[in-house]
Amino acid sequence: MTPVFGAMDRGPAQLVLVRHGESIGNLADRAARDAGASRLDLDARDADVPLSDTGQEQARALGHHLRNLPEDGRPTVVVSSPYRRSADTAHLALRAAAVGLEVQRDERLRERELGAFDGLTGTGIRAEFRVESVRRDHLGKFYYRPPSGESWCDVVLRVRSFLRDVRTLPSSDRLWVFTHQAVITCFRYVLEGLDETTLMHIDRTVDVPNASTTSYRRGAGDVLELVDYASSAAVESSGGHTTQESEHAGRGGLS
Repeated sequence: MTPVFGAMDRGPAQLVLVRHGESIGNLADRAARDAGASRLDLDARDADVPLSDTGQEQARALGHHLRNLPEDGRPTVVVSSPYRRSADTAHLALRAAAVGLEVQRDERLRERELGAFDGLTGTGIRAEFRVESVRRDHLGKFYYRPPSGESWCDVVLRVRSFLRDVRTLPSSDRLWVFTHQAVITCFRYVLEGLDETTLMHIDRTVDVPNASTTSYRRGAGDVLELVDYASSAAVESSGGHTTQESEHAGRGGLS
């Protein structure tokens, strides 16, 4: 399907989407699931969840990769989700790369909000919100909105708004965006004109590793074209340890 409203026929020459490094929340989620617990042992609000030691290592490994890129492959503009795990990934990577750019924060790049489900595992949600669990199964993952939370469609609206501003950037710019898995997937939905079925198939079948990159480069017709998706090559080439977590690993939620 050819994108219409999402087509990026103006703006930067390159767009690179980076998922944040492994977070303390990822570890708490994994422990809760392994224990069959209903809730994560995590006190911090979602916006304040820090990187784990491994996540910091991944961010620095990404930076080492950046440092070895030719000048015309390095970012000229960097924007991050305001959430700590994303912003810290950006800062650590740029410091390791010795790239003196300001990290701009944009709230439209924040993680999808789970509302009343925040901090609950799938087991906890099905136990405490049985009716909502049934409603979610009926509506499907893309359209379902948790109580006080956001649907994937809500995130898509944020991405569309962000990309409207991105279109004003010079064609010489290379934009790097540090954000979250669901947000990255929604960028694909908008930029490539995907439909619900295709998007959900991608979500089910492809993991987006921590600190991985999803890259677009301006191609035929002056439109941004996908180069690679969920690539860990940058981290692995610098000796970093790769980790893969589900969409909301770190804050609970239904898969």
